[in-house]
Amino acid sequence: MKENKVYTKTGDDGTTGLFSGKRVPKHHIQIQAYGSIDELIAWLGLLRDLEESKENHDRLVKIQEELMVVSTQLSLALGTSLPAYLQPISMSSVVALEQEIDRLTDLLPPLKHFVIPGGNPLVSYTHLARCVCRKAERDITALNEEKPVDLLIFAYVNRLSDYLFTLSRKFAQDLKVKEIKWNAN
Repeated sequence: MKENKVYTKTGDDGTTGLFSGKRVPKHHIQIQAYGSIDELIAWLGLLRDLEESKENHDRLVKIQEELMVVSTQLSLALGTSLPAYLQPISMSSVVALEQEIDRLTDLLPPLKHFVIPGGNPLVSYTHLARCVCRKAERDITALNEEKPVDLLIFAYVNRLSDYLFTLSRKFAQDLKVKEIKWNAN
């Protein structure tokens, strides 16, 4: 009986394989970019674990699935195509995030100041996910200097950080957490 092992030992030399099989250093910007997306997927899993709303749970799973596709897109070597069984991130995914941001915003009081994160673990973790999303965005823009990145990935990740900010505010409202507004005056 053949064993199915998690470890391959192929990374023991400080390299890792891209989706295409090409080996690159583990610190390569391409690995950083899709590694940041992987970190974000994990943070969204934590949010799902803490949130009881089925609607939010289902939306977060969908976003995690979309981010898995983004991660795969980022892991491709130049000139390599996405496998036929995967569809690249699309404008409809960006629009869906925009619609959800708009829906949540309509339920919230207007915001005229920056918000200082905190007040409840769910609110704080959502802000942490937003920060990881912004980090992923920075890594993706750095990757784009080496290899072209689909512009829809930029739009999706940018919108996702806005969604996470809005979601944190909605969680604060639902949990009756007073937002601390930062006024730089």
